[in-house]
Amino acid sequence: MTHTQPIGFIDSGVGGLTVVKEAIKQLPNESILYLGDTARCPYGPRPAEQVIDYTWQMTRFLLEKNIKMLVIACNTATAVALDEIKAALSIPVIGVILPGSRAAVKATSNHRIGVIGTAGTIKSHSYERALKAKSPQTTVISLACPKFVPIVESNQYHSSVAKKIVSETLRPLKNKKLDTVILGCTHYPLLKHMIQNELGSTIRLIDSGAETVGEVSTLLDYFDIAQQSDQDVIPTHEFYTTGSPKIFDEIANDWLDLPNISSNHIDLGGK
Repeated sequence: MTHTQPIGFIDSGVGGLTVVKEAIKQLPNESILYLGDTARCPYGPRPAEQVIDYTWQMTRFLLEKNIKMLVIACNTATAVALDEIKAALSIPVIGVILPGSRAAVKATSNHRIGVIGTAGTIKSHSYERALKAKSPQTTVISLACPKFVPIVESNQYHSSVAKKIVSETLRPLKNKKLDTVILGCTHYPLLKHMIQNELGSTIRLIDSGAETVGEVSTLLDYFDIAQQSDQDVIPTHEFYTTGSPKIFDEIANDWLDLPNISSNHIDLGGK
C-alpha cells in the first residue's frame, strides 16, 4: 500500500458527498474516489441481504481502482455490512455509526439522544447499541424518516415541499426533552438547516459523516498511509454514479466547492 493511493467512499446515492466535503476540508492532500449507487437508492427500505450484496458490488468496484482505505459513507450499509466487509478486506474499512455515536455521547448533557435515519438503520438498532455500550444511562429515541433521502436524491432539498416534509416527519421528536440528535444518514446534512429550525436552536445536531473523517485521519496516520504534502502528487477527485450523472453533478457542484465536477456513469448490474 502506498501513500498516494486514493481513499474510497461508497454510498447509496449522493448522501456520502457530505462526508467527502469534510474529507476535502480536513484531508486536502488525499485523493478521493466516490461511488454513489443512485440507481438503486434508497437502501433504507431494502432487505439487509440485498443491502449487503449492493455494498459488496460497490466495494469490489473501488478495490479494482486500488484504494488504500474504504469509507462506508452510508448508515444503512454500515449497519448491516460493515462487519462482514471489514473482516474480509486487508485495507482499513470505516463506517459512520461509531464515530457519530461517540460524538453524541460527548455532546449530550442530559443523556437524552435522538437518532433520525432510514428505516433500515433504525430497524437495525445499531445506533442504540453503540450509544448504550458507551453510556448505559442514555435514553435513545429513534425515528425513521423515509421521505428524507428521496427529497435529497431528486435535488428538492431547498424546496418548500422539503420544509413541509421535514416539519411533519420530525413532529414525534418534539417535547421529548432531547438535547442532542444524530443525523443518522449522510443525506440528512443537506437538510440540516430545516432540521435545526424544526427541532430548535438548543438541540445539538451530530453529523455522523463529518465525525467519521476525524477517524479516517487518525487511521491514515496509524497505518502510515497518509498522503504527505511534500510528495509532489496533486490529489485527484473522481466521482462515479449508477444513476443520472446530470442530477449527481448538480448536487455535487452545489454541495462541494470543487470546480466542474463531472461524474462517470457505471453499471453495477443487478436490481
